[in-house]
Amino acid sequence: MPDPSDKIVLFGAAGLVGQNLVVLLRERGYRHLVAVDKHPANTAILRRLHPEVEVIEADMAEPGAWEEACAGAAAVVMLQAQIGGEVEEEFRRNNILATEHALAAMKRHRVPYLVHISSSVVNSMARDWYTETKKAQEALVAESGIPHVVLRPTLMFGLFDRKHLGWLSRFMRRVPVFPIPGSGRYMRQPLYARDFCGIIESCLRHRTTGAYNITGRERVDYVDIIRGIKRVTGARAHILHIPYSAFWAMLKVYGLAQPNAPFTTKQLKALVTPDEFELIPWWEIFGVPATPFATALAETYGPGPHADVILEF
Repeated sequence: MPDPSDKIVLFGAAGLVGQNLVVLLRERGYRHLVAVDKHPANTAILRRLHPEVEVIEADMAEPGAWEEACAGAAAVVMLQAQIGGEVEEEFRRNNILATEHALAAMKRHRVPYLVHISSSVVNSMARDWYTETKKAQEALVAESGIPHVVLRPTLMFGLFDRKHLGWLSRFMRRVPVFPIPGSGRYMRQPLYARDFCGIIESCLRHRTTGAYNITGRERVDYVDIIRGIKRVTGARAHILHIPYSAFWAMLKVYGLAQPNAPFTTKQLKALVTPDEFELIPWWEIFGVPATPFATALAETYGPGPHADVILEF
């Protein structure tokens, strides 16, 4: 079990999981956190919320002084990832090159333990840049020789969510009509980010090894997720089902105007792909209670200390 004063390095710390993880680790007494991320606005938010945390703004796809963050570290949590977008090179840089540099720095500084955040997509039938580069990233970690655990979460939601459900919740508040592709009966297994952060913290305490598929405990159709968000937020948007082809065309046009669009045609295809992921009893394995989905929605989209914090894309 690590001492609360041990140095823990978080790569990709300014995104959804990283921001939630810093909150949870600080609540549980971890005093020496180093957070590395390339996004200027989101690292600024991290600094503002946690002035006691050392925050390094750096692009991990480029070698640099950020690699020295590994010196004296008791563990690293590898969170950085390119999830969406229309530029293939961004996936290679953020999911492959950044990982190669991080692993090299860990080896050079003899960091004894790594928590690697992979993705459930490595077990998915989908074929896209995100899936392929996450598979390659996981292979790099496996070949590194560093003692590690691999966690493969499904779609996550929670505080600080600038994409996925977070973006959808904000979009719903701004428009009179909220479109749903087709029937909307696309089964999801959404995972609450705070529960996932509890699993990461458990791994840090127990130096867990192996690979674990971490799936939301409840099966929820996409349309019911949207209805739940609408109920919690009080959004007045009318939910309208439209044909898949029309929805795809709308996203394609939007993607041409917004290269870093929060929801793309590739993600639409992944949404309707019939995937059901393995559900292991992670609440027993890691000793982390599973928050009921309705409660997690209320904590995420209802009033709270960080409810007004919105990260940039």
